[in-house]
Amino acid sequence: MPTPSTSDAVAPPKSAVAGGVQSLERAFDLLERMADAGGEVGLSELATSSGLPLPTIHRLMRTLVSTGYVRQQENRRYALGPRLIRLGESASRLLGTWARPYLARLVDETGETANMALLDGDEVVYVAQVPSKHSMRMFTEVGRRVLPHSTGVGKALLADSTPGEVRALLARTGMPAATDRTLTTPESFLAALDEVRARGFAVDDNEQEIGVRCLAVSVPHSPTTAALSVSGPAGRLTDEAMVRHVPVLRQVAAELSEALARRAEQG
Repeated sequence: MPTPSTSDAVAPPKSAVAGGVQSLERAFDLLERMADAGGEVGLSELATSSGLPLPTIHRLMRTLVSTGYVRQQENRRYALGPRLIRLGESASRLLGTWARPYLARLVDETGETANMALLDGDEVVYVAQVPSKHSMRMFTEVGRRVLPHSTGVGKALLADSTPGEVRALLARTGMPAATDRTLTTPESFLAALDEVRARGFAVDDNEQEIGVRCLAVSVPHSPTTAALSVSGPAGRLTDEAMVRHVPVLRQVAAELSEALARRAEQG
């Protein structure tokens, strides 16, 4: 590969692909960095994080603004644009469709409602659900958005984030109490994430809704940060039931991860 000129020398994009179109790789890399930063950044921040020269970033951002994937704010900073919403919603629906057979298996093996959730910006969005066959069961509308700090899936989705990233997210969203069991300080939430990493699964114990418990695990190596969960009445989703359900959750998440990897390889 020819050596880049000094004015165009950059750190390689996060997901550079051999033989790809460099400008496309760079544009998508910038969009991902904007998402990682909470959806709004300045050119200098992008230059620092990406290693790209400012003129290159400016040219790419101008193109993204003209196509609607980025918008420029009055303060001259750049934010993710509305045209990305359509792509994101379509991709989320497709991912949820692929996940449904795996959620159905979770319901069969645990008896509880199974969900798939993604981290979309600072919020958790539910993209798929298969309800329990019990008459008393949990129901979360697909497309519902919640804050991460009060949910099992939120803990699973953020468990691998750095403390600084988590604190920044919580500062943006706040930590309103959904119940008297909700974690409402960054310190308590960070301690809960330490526990998630140590145990390998997350628990929502009456934190989003009184009388409801939820178990959640992340989907390893997912193309987007994703988690699976089972939820049910606290009286049925006991500590003993959790011991039985966690290995099933982990196994199904691993199998879904493998299936998504195969689909990615097939294009």
